[in-house]
Amino acid sequence: MMTSYERFTAALARKPVDMLPVKISPWGDTVKRWREEGHIGPAEDVAEHFGQDMREAGWIDCVADLDFKNEIIEETEETVLTRDGNGALLRRHKLHDSTPEHVDFAVKERSGWEELVKPHLLDVDRRRIQFEFYRKEKAYAAEKQKYFCWGGVPPFEQMHPVCGHEYMLMGMALDPDWVKDMVNTFSDFTIKHLEVLFAEEGKPDGMFFYEDMGFKNKPFMSPTMYKEIVQPGHKKLFDYAHSLGCKVLVHSCGYVEPLVPGLIEAGMDCLQAMEVKAGMDLPTLFSRFGDKIAFFGGLDVRTLISNDHAAIDAELQKIVPVVKGGGGYILHTDHSEPPEIDHETMHYFIDRAREIAKAAAGD
Repeated sequence: MMTSYERFTAALARKPVDMLPVKISPWGDTVKRWREEGHIGPAEDVAEHFGQDMREAGWIDCVADLDFKNEIIEETEETVLTRDGNGALLRRHKLHDSTPEHVDFAVKERSGWEELVKPHLLDVDRRRIQFEFYRKEKAYAAEKQKYFCWGGVPPFEQMHPVCGHEYMLMGMALDPDWVKDMVNTFSDFTIKHLEVLFAEEGKPDGMFFYEDMGFKNKPFMSPTMYKEIVQPGHKKLFDYAHSLGCKVLVHSCGYVEPLVPGLIEAGMDCLQAMEVKAGMDLPTLFSRFGDKIAFFGGLDVRTLISNDHAAIDAELQKIVPVVKGGGGYILHTDHSEPPEIDHETMHYFIDRAREIAKAAAGD
């Protein structure tokens, strides 16, 4: 059998594997449910429980003013509204996991960016780097022969916490040079901090960039706007990763198929998530780009939420053309896994996918 490292590396290179490599992303509430039901021990590693082939650590704290203590503006039984070190007003749910609601932003245009945020991002601040977590996960991955990725956010996901999607997208149209400056500043900021981390703790095998650039049936920007404004920052980051011998994995929720050619041009090696309900389709993506990149996910998490084995079997047929066509594929849903999913369903999804892929590869 291949080691997890060998299996994951081969899939990213679009080469044969002994069985599909696996990555899962259960919500905290999901893990809590499985532990309470007795399926997973109180201190048991969830990724190891499901035989995951990859480990990940990283994340640079991108909040502009690290010395700013979040202010609670308003609090109810269910939500809390806070102002953070970016000057952003965000409302979060207290009773369940969710994306925070964007209420307001101090940065709405170039002047706010230059005065309130950019000065905090020009120098390295070691407080932003998770040295201990990275060191621990890297050592664990080496011991268990897992593929190890640094994971974090590139410019699009670094900009909108500062000014919100609305002002960021208006800026792309009305003041593109401002947004280009944010992209360039954040790209340099990330590389500067990674250089410190990797110099002290060693480089990873791959770099996993989380960049949600789409919503239902459309990306947030046109391919032309992506290439002119965002792609230069991506290329800088992806070139840096490749200079270290690292593969580039890009996560994006939403419909981003029109942006994929530009992402490939920037240096993306693997596309992750491929959200079905947003309009992404794994077989279509493979038919268009399967000779250039590997794929990671793209299976509708709603079929797992149904806990219907027949529906899961049908959804898993999407991996057949990829595997039969010699493409690289890593098993994952198209999203993180919520607590409606039964523990047994998660095991079934993994085991059945490997059976289907093995049969397809042998045809």
